[in-house]
Amino acid sequence: MNIKYYYFIDEFNKNEIEKLSPQISLIYRNYHKKNDPKELKKLVMHCKNNRRKVYISNNLKYAIKYNFDGLYIPSFDKNLRFRNIARKKLEIIGSAHNTIELKIKEKQGCSIIFLSPIFENEKKKKSLDIIRTNLLKNLTENKIVLLGGINLKTLKRSKLCSPYGIAAISWIKKNGPSINTGPL
Repeated sequence: MNIKYYYFIDEFNKNEIEKLSPQISLIYRNYHKKNDPKELKKLVMHCKNNRRKVYISNNLKYAIKYNFDGLYIPSFDKNLRFRNIARKKLEIIGSAHNTIELKIKEKQGCSIIFLSPIFENEKKKKSLDIIRTNLLKNLTENKIVLLGGINLKTLKRSKLCSPYGIAAISWIKKNGPSINTGPL
């Protein structure tokens, strides 16, 4: 199975998106300013035209209204209102840092759960690392995506978790994954 890649963005930047490998799905999360409907329309249209999946963070109304592929529920959102979404084409994904949050994401109806932070990074010195990640992974039937501290060095260690996918911000923006990176 090929590994799936996810990249977090906070604005629609066509040039930046076009530099990315086409297999990378986007997660639009902008917690600093009000979402611009025109920007959301452009983002979704661009992704659909380029056969790229795009998700929006924490806004079910916009996910449906602007035809996003799915909804990303961050770890801090513990509300269970997402679990009975009528529109079945909408994929629900979310992030968790521990067992309690993992179980909440399952109750919210997430089909893919991002475990974070897997490795230490500039923002987080405390991480799950390989052993705790695998313990959490064994507690769920859901697909697991690794998030946090991903770079070329830690990507090789990620193999030990046999993840469904990898999510990153700075590593993907700087240099990876390219089409040549291939599966883990």
